[in-house]
Amino acid sequence: MDVIHRLGECTAYEIRDNLPDPPGYGAVRRLLTIMEEKGFVAKRQDGPRYVYRGAVPREAARESALRHLLGTFFGGSVEHAVRALLDLKGARLDPEELERVSRMIDDARQEGR
Repeated sequence: MDVIHRLGECTAYEIRDNLPDPPGYGAVRRLLTIMEEKGFVAKRQDGPRYVYRGAVPREAARESALRHLLGTFFGGSVEHAVRALLDLKGARLDPEELERVSRMIDDARQEGR
């Protein structure tokens, strides 16, 4: 889904070409079929090939992925996820970003989130 959201519309070959350590073409096509059956992607025919696009709005997909990530790796804890982000090697917040994050936390506190 990362590749599809990044490229917008793409073929199975384009998806495969944009994956690190890509599987075979058949595996990509099979996964696309499963994702289409589940309603995550839609396809249209363009000559002899299919062109795929996300069927779920990007914001909804992002929220779903974040919920899954929180549940799977952080036991549902936003605090643990934020700590992991702050401890991530090579990830640095410049002073402006730190100020914006601080304001987001203040806003969430005021809204009771």
